[in-house]
Amino acid sequence: MSKITVSDGTQLYYKDWGTGQPIVFHHGWPLSSDDWDRQMMFFLQKGFRVIAHDRRGHGRSSQPESGHDMDTYAADVSELTAFLDLKDAIHIGHSTGGGEVIRYVAKYGQGRVAKAVLISSVTPTMVQTETNPDGVPMSVFDGIREGTSSQRPQYFEDFTFPFFGYNREGANISQGIRDNWWRQGMMGSIKAHFDCVKAFSETDFTEDLKAVDVPVLVLHGEDDQIVPFPLTAPKAVKLLKNGKLISYPGFPHGMPTTEAATINADLLAFIQS
Repeated sequence: MSKITVSDGTQLYYKDWGTGQPIVFHHGWPLSSDDWDRQMMFFLQKGFRVIAHDRRGHGRSSQPESGHDMDTYAADVSELTAFLDLKDAIHIGHSTGGGEVIRYVAKYGQGRVAKAVLISSVTPTMVQTETNPDGVPMSVFDGIREGTSSQRPQYFEDFTFPFFGYNREGANISQGIRDNWWRQGMMGSIKAHFDCVKAFSETDFTEDLKAVDVPVLVLHGEDDQIVPFPLTAPKAVKLLKNGKLISYPGFPHGMPTTEAATINADLLAFIQS
């Protein structure tokens, strides 16, 4: 397996396939690079170089006790992209990975990044505060922490229903997709998953969004039950200097998997534009 050891000794697993312009994929909580299978194969076959890593504490990367915060996630990506000498890259992030992308591009992307994409992203901020009064109440995230820490196997099993919209009437439920989500989640560290809830819910990406100059595509499902559309995507695109929003009626949080054909086509059009 391909791994890089970053500055604090953590080993990050990554995939690096193909040649051509690099596309770097950043996965969501509590998953791994395997969540990008449909995109990795699609863009590899289109002639791109495709790269995806398992975030520290997730998947096949090592499981340190600390460093499960957005600044460290972005620093890890910076070390990986420098090691691979990636230039003119497109960075695509889903959910928590969207936050990781925009923090990385804002802090480290100068001269290396051509474009970025935020899919079902937690940007600009999720939690309800005095300055973000219509955000998600902290009690919701406390519930995610409680479920993760005390009953992770069952909690993750149940989480797949709202994640993929499988709790909606008439949903075409795929047991294989549910099992694959659970498999990826259970590969990771419970400590990393617990700590990451704070990272994806409380990090404020407002200044990161404002700082990014490269074109950014924002994709979001309007029936996202995990990262609600009205609280995130429309706000994020307004903060970007060069942003474009595409929203999808009825699409769930996990739309890169359930609606891969549509998402891949829109990604390709943006990359080639």
